[in-house]
Amino acid sequence: MSGIGSPSTELGQLQTEGLKVAVVAASWHEQVMNGLLDGAQRALRDAGLDESATLVRVPGSFELPVAARRLADNHDAVVALGVVVRGGTPHFEYVCAAATEGLTQVSVQTGTPVGFGVLTCDDDEQALDRAGLEHSSEDKGYEATAAAVQTAVTLAHV
Repeated sequence: MSGIGSPSTELGQLQTEGLKVAVVAASWHEQVMNGLLDGAQRALRDAGLDESATLVRVPGSFELPVAARRLADNHDAVVALGVVVRGGTPHFEYVCAAATEGLTQVSVQTGTPVGFGVLTCDDDEQALDRAGLEHSSEDKGYEATAAAVQTAVTLAHV
């Protein structure tokens, strides 16, 4: 299980005053995306940032990097949420690679942390299990948001 060994930093203990966070979320797979967004919003609340966060929706995971790039210019952290489920064509590999490489470029080129909350799953069940829903074993929306916020706080002090 990939959730084992995740950091235990409490978001409420971080100094997040004045931090600007944006969440960019894909729209495909509505149930999974609702879970990811709920997790992100819980993490923002825990960090005291829920009222100030910017939320932007894009069609799919392929569009996440361009939106994240635009948001990175005037935010301290960006969280990218999406899901890609494997199908019978190479489309899965192309979208996963483009989203991963694009979001990595945004973070490295701008110096703005990007929380990677893009689920890349073999089937719908895997996606639902990671979406932070009532019966999910993992909450990747929360984890990606926590990672971005924690990194932004760290970078503010270096």
